[in-house]
Amino acid sequence: RLRVVCRASSRRTLIPSTSPTLVTTAFLLSLLAMSAAADDKYTCPTMPPASVGPDSEWYAKKPMVDGVFKFIGGERLPFAGEVTEITSPIIDAATGARAVIGKIPAFSEEDSIAAVKAAAAAWDRGQGPWPQMSLAERIGAVETLVANLTKIRTEIVDVLMWEICKNTGDAAKEFDRTMDFVRLTIAELRANPTLGTGFTKFTEVSGVACQVRRGPVGVMLGLAPFNYPLNEMYAMLIPALLMGNVAVLKLPAVGGLAHILTADAFAAALPPGVLNFITGSGKRTMPPIMESGLVDMIGFIGGTGAMDKLIKQHPEPHRLKVFAQLAGKNIGIVLGDADLEVAAEQCLLGSTAYNGQRCTAVKLMMVHESVYDAFLAKYVAKVNALKVGLPWEDKVNITPLPEPNKPAYLEELIADAVSKGATVANAEMGGGTRHGALFHPAVIAGVTKEMRIFQEEQFGPVLPVAKFSDLSEVYTALKESWNGQQSAIFTSNAAAAAPLIDALSSQVGRININMQCGRSPDQVPFSGRRSSAMGTMSITEALRAFSIETAVTYIAKDSTSVALGAELDKHSKFLAPLSAL
Repeated sequence: RLRVVCRASSRRTLIPSTSPTLVTTAFLLSLLAMSAAADDKYTCPTMPPASVGPDSEWYAKKPMVDGVFKFIGGERLPFAGEVTEITSPIIDAATGARAVIGKIPAFSEEDSIAAVKAAAAAWDRGQGPWPQMSLAERIGAVETLVANLTKIRTEIVDVLMWEICKNTGDAAKEFDRTMDFVRLTIAELRANPTLGTGFTKFTEVSGVACQVRRGPVGVMLGLAPFNYPLNEMYAMLIPALLMGNVAVLKLPAVGGLAHILTADAFAAALPPGVLNFITGSGKRTMPPIMESGLVDMIGFIGGTGAMDKLIKQHPEPHRLKVFAQLAGKNIGIVLGDADLEVAAEQCLLGSTAYNGQRCTAVKLMMVHESVYDAFLAKYVAKVNALKVGLPWEDKVNITPLPEPNKPAYLEELIADAVSKGATVANAEMGGGTRHGALFHPAVIAGVTKEMRIFQEEQFGPVLPVAKFSDLSEVYTALKESWNGQQSAIFTSNAAAAAPLIDALSSQVGRININMQCGRSPDQVPFSGRRSSAMGTMSITEALRAFSIETAVTYIAKDSTSVALGAELDKHSKFLAPLSAL
C-alpha cells in the first residue's frame, strides 16, 4: 500500500475533490512510468495544481491592487504606458489560470530616468531639505511613516500571502519584524549617534579638538528580492533614510505589490523626491539609471550576476558605495557524536522554512557515515510530517513557489542527481511531486560533489543530504565552495567543533553550533565572504553602511575656536546635542 500525503478538499483545493484511491492510482502510475524506462530522464510526479475556487471564503478575499501610477517626486503621477498584470502562483479555479491580483506599470527608460532625477533633485548635492534636516527631525518623520504603515498592515499581509504565498503567520511576522527593526534602529541612533566612533563632544587629541557625527552619502538605488520584499528592502532603506540619504527603489517583479500599497504612507511622511519607485523590467530600467551617474550607492540583495552588471554600468565605479547581500549555499555538518534529534530538527527548520526560499537556508547537509542512516531516517520523517497546502490553511508549512520557472528548475536538479546515483528518499510519501507551483519537499539522498545540487543554490524545497567518512571531505567542500555566508555544525564535543570553527572563521560570516543558519536577531552582525556579501547587515552596521563619518575640528588652543565650538551645537542641525534626540 502506497501512502500519499496529498490532501483533497472541497473548498481549498490542492487536488480536485476525488477519492483517495484515484489519487493513489495516479501517483502509482507516475512511479511506474518512471521505472518502466530506466534510461529516461527523471521527471517529477505531477498532480493538479494548487487552486482556489469561488466556493472558498478566501476567493472573495483575493486582493486587486491598482498600481498603475508612477510614484515619483513624492506623488502619484498618471501612467499611460505598458501595464503588467501581477498574478499569484495559486490557480484561480474559475479561469484555470494564475489568479490575477493587481497591475503595475512597466517603466520605460525615460520613466526610470525621471525617478532618479527626482531623487537627485531632492538630494541637491547634499543641500536638499532631507539631508539638511537634523537627525531628530528625520527620526520624527520615520516614526510618522511607521504609524502610517501600521494602518495598512492587514492589506500588506494579505498581499504577501497571495503574491509570494507566505503562510498567515510568516506574512504577519514579516511586517511586524520590519516595524520592530525600524524601532530598534531608531533606538540605537538615539543612544549612539556616532555608532561607536566616539568623539560625541569636542575632544582634544594631539592638539586638535574633534567632534564626530555621521552624514549621508547621496542617492541610493535599492533592490531587494521577492522572498522578504518588505523586510529586506527596509533593512537597507530605513537606515539610509535616517542617515539623510534619498532613494530610488526598484521594486521586485515578484513581491512588488506590497510596496505599491505603501506609496501614500511615504508621501505623507517624507519630503517630495526622498523616495521614488521604479517598476518593470530590470534589464530595461536599470542600465539608464546606472549610466546616468546619479546613483551614489547601491543597496542590493539578490544574485551575484545582477550585482556585477550594475557596478559595471556606473560611469565612475570608484565612487559607488556598495552594500550587497548575495547568494548562499550554507552547509549543515553533522558529526558522529551529534544529538541527531536536534540536528534533524534544526536542519528541517533551516532547509524548509518558507519553502527553503531564504539565502540563509541550509542548502546542503553533510553527515558522517556512522550516523548517516539514522539521521536520514529522522530527517525524512520530519519532512514527511510537514503540511503542504495554501498559505491560509491552518499550520501549513509548504506553500506554492512564487517564481514561475522554479518548479521546472528544481525538477532539473533532481533529475541530474538521480542520473548520477542519488535517490529521492521520500518518494513514497510524495517527495518531489508537483502540484503546479506547489512542490512537495524532496529529500535527495546519496548526493555527491559531481551533482549540480551539491554546488548550485536551489532556493527551494529540494533537500540534499551527502555522506562523508573523513572530515577532509568537508574541508575540501568548504574550500571549493563559492559560499561565504554561513555554516552549521552539529556536535556534542567542543574538541570536535573547534577545528571546524577555526576553518570556517576565514570562510563564512556566521558559524552556528547545534542550530540552523539564520539572520536574526537583527542586533547580530549578518556578514559574508566570497560571493555571499559585500558589507554587514545589522541594526548598527546598516546605519554605518549608508553613512560616512564626518569630523568637525579646530586647534584646541585657539581661544576663538574654543568659544565658537562651545556654541555650535546650539545652532547647527548636524551637531545637535544628544538631548535633542
